[in-house]
Amino acid sequence: MATSAHGSLRESLSEMCVPSQDRTPRFVVVSPVRDEAQYLERTIGSMVRQSIRPVQWILVNDGSTDGTAEIINRWAQKEPWIVAVHRDNQARQTEIATPSRGMRARQAKEIEAFYAGFAKISDPDWDFLVKLDGDLGFESDFFQKCLTEFATDPRLGISGGTICHEIDGALQVEPVPHFHVRGATKIYRRACWDDIGGVVRGAGWDTLDEVKANMLGWSTRSSPNNVMHYRFTGAANGNWQNAVKNGIWSHICGYHPLYMLLRCGNAIFHKPYLIGAAGLMYGFVLGKVQGVPMADDAKTVRFLRQQQLRRMCFRTSVWK
Repeated sequence: MATSAHGSLRESLSEMCVPSQDRTPRFVVVSPVRDEAQYLERTIGSMVRQSIRPVQWILVNDGSTDGTAEIINRWAQKEPWIVAVHRDNQARQTEIATPSRGMRARQAKEIEAFYAGFAKISDPDWDFLVKLDGDLGFESDFFQKCLTEFATDPRLGISGGTICHEIDGALQVEPVPHFHVRGATKIYRRACWDDIGGVVRGAGWDTLDEVKANMLGWSTRSSPNNVMHYRFTGAANGNWQNAVKNGIWSHICGYHPLYMLLRCGNAIFHKPYLIGAAGLMYGFVLGKVQGVPMADDAKTVRFLRQQQLRRMCFRTSVWK
């Protein structure tokens, strides 16, 4: 997917970003959280039990109205590597308010909160950057295992845990495309992060980052290390609203219409079945009808569509 010259440059960058053998990789974690008091304590418990801890964990309270702020402050006072950042609700609402319906559709409020935390990173020598949600649980060796995967594959640019849900007492894995890492648990190698220019400050950020990384010669994939997601994906919005949002964001990412049609057809056979499929297509068409601008990266959008066409023709693609 990259020229030989670009590939050589990528290998050089990969070698530069592999941490020295005589020290443990340094990673920082940024967690934008809003009204997560029900789950945040468990997530913090998972983090403090890690065999390898982050040099900094920045917890960004994004205008919570429950006890989230108090939980963050208590742990920040207890653990010096935990940093509390608070964004009040008034500032948050002012930031997201806009008269343009298209602009509202392109916003991703958690990414603005994420960047507010990113700006507070005080360690300039980090090797990996993690975006982690506040409603997750993971084993004590989770980050150790994830960083080992990066060490064994210098081309791995973005990874993260495999999202699981407990359903009727059994652990069920949330299926994702081969190249995709859920936005709830993203780990970026520093050279890859710099190469893709960070993530876009808006809708589709957690797809466009991987597409661009693949376009530039990096590999992206979820690791086999499980992460328990206490809140079901999209539960905060409801099935219909979540499907519509995903449809609009698919338009913003530049999904090919033929691929989107097949995607919606496939969604009929998966929960929430017809509601999910209809909402996905409705959102995609709505984005087009309302003239919501697509991602401001024509090269990445073109690459994504090429990969989608290759997949529909059963050719090698980022889906494998």
